[in-house]
Amino acid sequence: MSESDTSHGHPDSLPVLALGAIGVVFGDIGTSPLYALKESFIGHHPLAVDKAHIFGVLSLVFWTMMLVVTIKYVFIVLRADNKGEGGSLALLALIERKLGNAGHRGAMITMLGLVATSLFYGDAIITPAISVLSAVEGLTVVNEDLARFVLPISIAILIGLFAIQKHGTAAVGRLFGPIIVVYFLVLAVLGIRGIMAAPEVLWALSPHYAVAFFAIDPGLAFLALGSVVLAVTGAEALYADMGHFGRKAIMVSWLYVAFPCLMLNYLGQSALLLVNPDAAQNPFFLMAPEWARLPLVFLATMATIIASQAVISGAYSVSRQAVQLGFLPRIKILHTSAKAFGQIYVPLVNWGLLALVILLVIGFESSTNLAAAYGIAVTGTMFITACMVGVLTFAVWKWHPLLASLVTGAFLIVDGAYFASNMTKIPDGGWFPLLVALVTFTLLTTWATGRRLMRERLEEGAMPIDVFLNSVGEKVRRVSGSSVFLASSSEGIPPALLHNLKHNHILHERVAILTVITEGVPHVVPENRREVMDLGHGFFRIMLHYGFMDEVDIPTELAQENRAGGPFRPMDTSYFLARQTLIASTRPGMAIWREKLFAWMVRNAESAMEFFKLPTNRVIELGSQVEI
Repeated sequence: MSESDTSHGHPDSLPVLALGAIGVVFGDIGTSPLYALKESFIGHHPLAVDKAHIFGVLSLVFWTMMLVVTIKYVFIVLRADNKGEGGSLALLALIERKLGNAGHRGAMITMLGLVATSLFYGDAIITPAISVLSAVEGLTVVNEDLARFVLPISIAILIGLFAIQKHGTAAVGRLFGPIIVVYFLVLAVLGIRGIMAAPEVLWALSPHYAVAFFAIDPGLAFLALGSVVLAVTGAEALYADMGHFGRKAIMVSWLYVAFPCLMLNYLGQSALLLVNPDAAQNPFFLMAPEWARLPLVFLATMATIIASQAVISGAYSVSRQAVQLGFLPRIKILHTSAKAFGQIYVPLVNWGLLALVILLVIGFESSTNLAAAYGIAVTGTMFITACMVGVLTFAVWKWHPLLASLVTGAFLIVDGAYFASNMTKIPDGGWFPLLVALVTFTLLTTWATGRRLMRERLEEGAMPIDVFLNSVGEKVRRVSGSSVFLASSSEGIPPALLHNLKHNHILHERVAILTVITEGVPHVVPENRREVMDLGHGFFRIMLHYGFMDEVDIPTELAQENRAGGPFRPMDTSYFLARQTLIASTRPGMAIWREKLFAWMVRNAESAMEFFKLPTNRVIELGSQVEI
């Protein structure tokens, strides 16, 4: 049915991985009790705090977590692993590898994957803002006079969080699991304490209360879905972070720790509302005894920092995947741990997120206002994931058509209802994640289309390899040493080689035409990474195959290659790069403004020398102009 996660083995034991998963994967969904129930009753579409509405909302929360998180993500979506990796781009690469990406169906699937990725960036901006704000707002429960300090403290925490990213998260990572475990236990204890005050709240787990809610007030019940779905924000992280911990660890930590503790807390909050309807202003903190509220604020703030850390790290990983798969230009990616490959730092993404997060906090001022912006990105991503899982069940896993139709249809109805409800939030702030997604989608598609057009333009004037060898072969003066010409295509002669020959009238004894190819898998094992063809006359074509999670290091690979006339010694090898200056034209392809945007992205991309780890004193760049 799926590519087993044994293909992406983890050296640690299941309990260790499960503990890590609790800390990293469930930080986001674990902080949802801070605001989900509160927003259902005092948000932009307030509900009466009575038994019918409390039971209706609680029933919706329970069955949403059961259907969306447990059944959809834990039992089905987590099986759609791409050699152990998850997330929208990994799922896109998996489907394209299985079905190909040609034709209208391939284009549609690619578009879906890119839209989901674009929505993720909107989520990555809102999650730190609403999580930290909602935790710090607990100070107002302790003392109303502290309200004026909420914004400054939240901004200071966020600046500190983003500032430490460059130092890596190895040390902080070891603390993630234990802190979140304590946090989840506190959620459970507070919930049990609340349930004891009104045990009848347990009846609300019956689905008929959710149905009754819609029967009593269908309009408000539909609008309430936009707040109820806040209880499952972070569910996409279960899938996106699968590569770090594996499917079994995530499944165990959800079923035995996260899910029970979250539901106990929601039950406790609901019981409090039955006893004291005025507690709807902030049921999470008011559920705690007065002496415990300030410590709870500190614990919740730590949990939100961890939740934010997880989504920030996710933004780095998604950005690297997008670069490797050809949807973003080369950007600086720094590795912060010599042991943990997945720990990276992307300065451009980091500071861009921080700027937008602070703008959000200042602009929206409270978690209630931010809740209006939250949800659209999450439910949009969930709906697209349901569409892509539909493609998997029908075309890749080959389920029985009736079963595939029932499963896919159920997911589309549930996710579609939540997405439709959240669309009503657009005027109140939901426009923000959509704007972020639109800008991101434009950048992703412009870069992918621009690269394709540029390759086509370069191939128009490319010389076939056999023609070149016959005309040049032994007729050009050769000097000692090796030269490596980087080529975007595995066919023809790269422009840099033609320009070098045209201006210098000389070639090295050994000439390698090298192409880096990113495969639709997370990792390519070293023994399968290099492909060598002897073209004769001292010419070799070398293709390096990498996964979209692999780090590209050309000199290291060439130093280990013996099939192209021996290894390439660093001091005897020169690297030739072509730097194209793009000229926007009226030729068919893209709109002029997108061509200019693509040219700007090319100018600001990290140099190939740094991205491919080429030695600075051995690189020669040759420029040319290309019309697109």
